[in-house]
Amino acid sequence: MMADLMFPFKEDTIPMWAVPIYSIVIPIFIFVAFYLVRKDIYDLHHAILGLMFASLITGVITDSIKDAVGRPRPNFFLRCFPDKIPVFDVDTGDVLCSGDAKVIKEGYKSFPSGHTSWSFAGLGFLTWYLSGKVRVFDRRGHIAKLCISLFPLLIASLVGVSRVDDYWHHWTDVFAGGLIG
Repeated sequence: MMADLMFPFKEDTIPMWAVPIYSIVIPIFIFVAFYLVRKDIYDLHHAILGLMFASLITGVITDSIKDAVGRPRPNFFLRCFPDKIPVFDVDTGDVLCSGDAKVIKEGYKSFPSGHTSWSFAGLGFLTWYLSGKVRVFDRRGHIAKLCISLFPLLIASLVGVSRVDDYWHHWTDVFAGGLIG
């Protein structure tokens, strides 16, 4: 009965190899597009360098916290007990996991969300870049400029929501990942 109440062990909607594509490669394409229009090599250089620095620092901080904290994922029960039958040590009452060791170890890396932190690092940098390039804050009141520049943050937020929806992270993991990014 308890197993029926637990979260399903769903496959990952967004694989880890896709994170650098939408948080690094797509912004670089946008930087190159601005370069092709304005022919400013220094702007392209600084944009790519800033994006890489933001992503590198975010990755190091996120992975360091993941290894130090080790919070269980919401789907940890099914990682630990694939047959949905909990097993406990009779003497100590400790949990005896019967799942694959690699799957169980990955189940302890919930906090903070790596997908979300990388998304907010890359797409957050792209938001600031677009805000400067389309001159969002020029006091002319064009709401379309603001929508264009905030669109990357919407995508990053949707990545975070997908992590909670797939039971790979708690909402606090996603929130902390967004703050780190």
